[in-house]
Amino acid sequence: MSPPIHVTVWGEYRHEKKNPKVAAHYPQGMHETIAGFLRGAPDLKVRTATLDEPEHGLSEDALYSTDVLIWWGHMAHDEVKAEVVARVQRRVLEGMGLVVLHSGHHSKIFKALMGTPCSLKWRESTDKERIWNICPSHPIAAGLGEYFEIPAEEMYGEPFGIPTPDELIFISWFSGGEVFRSGATWRRGHGRIFYFRPGHETYPTYHLPQIQLVITNAVRWARSTVRIPDACPNTAPLEPLPGT
Repeated sequence: MSPPIHVTVWGEYRHEKKNPKVAAHYPQGMHETIAGFLRGAPDLKVRTATLDEPEHGLSEDALYSTDVLIWWGHMAHDEVKAEVVARVQRRVLEGMGLVVLHSGHHSKIFKALMGTPCSLKWRESTDKERIWNICPSHPIAAGLGEYFEIPAEEMYGEPFGIPTPDELIFISWFSGGEVFRSGATWRRGHGRIFYFRPGHETYPTYHLPQIQLVITNAVRWARSTVRIPDACPNTAPLEPLPGT
């Protein structure tokens, strides 16, 4: 039997404490809702971490034992310490997987790994979102049909200031007319990254079975298979060099 995939679900845990509408959907926090459905998978071992914990719950030891980090942030991007961002970035480059959700597109860690502003259009309204599965053979899309719908969600619209994805898996259409690249992957160093658009805090999006399936699939796809620290050694030649 393969060893379990160690997952850390990171969330700000701020909206849930301030907004009764958010607390009604996620009484224990969005991070606990996400961790809860992931814990139903026998191959996953899941812990959570939040912004207000020491080192944001992302100490060297915590990250060392994490195969995949899930990131949800929104109102407190600026409060994430630079040293923690650098620590997470280093672990991704070494091989840790990263799944960035919804407004995490403007997190320090996602922008650092993308090297672009990651800006977009948005509207919090009553838009229906239709998510088209344009890469049905991809492991992240396993078990989904041609498309699925979210009855109401925040709209994100193009242009989305990201580098060209290695793989584009989902495209969203909104009833207001906009479209958006809502599921995309990249490789950075030895790590895999997946960005998934849905998940505004005032909607019960993370309770939907299709959303839970995508995130679970993404964790398995992004799992760490190596841990290769960065190095810049001065090495001796394997064969004798002429004149030496």
